[in-house]
Amino acid sequence: MTEPLFEITKVATFDAAHRLPDGPQDSPYTRLHGHSFQVTATVRGPAVAPVGWVADLAQLDRALKDAAGELDHSLLNEHAGLESPTLEALCLHFAGKLHASFPGLCRITVSRPTIGESCSLAV
Repeated sequence: MTEPLFEITKVATFDAAHRLPDGPQDSPYTRLHGHSFQVTATVRGPAVAPVGWVADLAQLDRALKDAAGELDHSLLNEHAGLESPTLEALCLHFAGKLHASFPGLCRITVSRPTIGESCSLAV
């Protein structure tokens, strides 16, 4: 039998405003508006001794909440790399924040649950 691989996941939320400066002309996307966002980070790997876990869930929780907190109640367009803050750009943003500390990071999902939209990045 091959070594089992596990996936652990944590979720954080944040609220932020944005606009898509290059969105379709005369569309609501180009006007300033806000959303409640949810970001989910998943780390994959074997259970590592001596504890027997993939990674410390408390550390993942803290890192994800810190990254979400940097964006909370802000204008996303003002953050480097988020000048056009699409869901895709947000996925890349969170992956960049977490990957160094969690090399087993395998997926980031950013969603806007109230309107049923989400985007996932396979890392």
